[in-house]
Amino acid sequence: MHQCQYVNVRLEIRHLKLLAAVAEAGTVTEASKRLHVTQSALSHQLRDAEDILGTPLFLRLGRKMVLTPAGETLLSSTRRVLEELGNAERMIANADGHVQGMIRLSTECYTCYNWLPRLMTAFHKSFPGVEIRIVADVTCDVVSALLEGKLDLAISFCASVPDKRLRQHTLFEDEMLLTMSPRHPLARRDYVRASDLAGETILIYPPKSESTLLVNVMKPAGVRPGRVIEIPLTEGLIELAAAGCGVGMLASWAVGPDIRAKKVVARPIGPHGLHRTWYALTRRDQPMPQYVQVFLELLTSASPFRKPNK
Repeated sequence: MHQCQYVNVRLEIRHLKLLAAVAEAGTVTEASKRLHVTQSALSHQLRDAEDILGTPLFLRLGRKMVLTPAGETLLSSTRRVLEELGNAERMIANADGHVQGMIRLSTECYTCYNWLPRLMTAFHKSFPGVEIRIVADVTCDVVSALLEGKLDLAISFCASVPDKRLRQHTLFEDEMLLTMSPRHPLARRDYVRASDLAGETILIYPPKSESTLLVNVMKPAGVRPGRVIEIPLTEGLIELAAAGCGVGMLASWAVGPDIRAKKVVARPIGPHGLHRTWYALTRRDQPMPQYVQVFLELLTSASPFRKPNK
């Protein structure tokens, strides 16, 4: 059996916590508030860590604290150490099986709230003591909400997240379909091009500035709608489309039941369709409890996104 020997490990957990706090907050003042210590105590601990290592960890640019190369190196290890320690503490504390916790969750698409309750029910069979709190009021900008600490997990269909502060977990793919009345002239097409939408009444979720149909499909093609009707509810959008009041764009799984009921018709956008890849986003500087990992696995395996029969 090998004996573990920890040689010259002189930094303490308090040093690692203050390094992470100052790096994230950017100032000693803000970091001291997060750690609930005085500024002088934090500054003293930081100087202590730098004396131990024999090198500065931050550059002092006025009130701003910027990591040195040595600080960057230590921060990378610090995050792993604190995450592993946090996981170990939770495993020990929850050894009796009564796991307690909360997942603050939001998603970039309002229609996702139609299928999330089913996943929550399945999840709570394994973790009845973990609350899933849906934060619907940040749906329009889940990434910013996650970075600001308002969320623990965000579900997004953004193409990529260049911010190194985030972990990106690939979940699934779905297809966006143009939804209309069976009596609409475009319903006879195998697929609809952007140019076919010129002059049409377009049904969208608000706001207009974030509409994928207007901004990413029609505008690049130089196509103008006849008028635009903003509807915050999926059910309302489908009802207006079914009544022949306009054309909307919905995920295939969201409109599937109404297609099968022959209430509406849905067609692909262009010959190859318009597909989205969905991701779950979490913050790198936050530990990931086992129950969050299980929820992510459930999101991936229990994908609600199924292409409807046309």
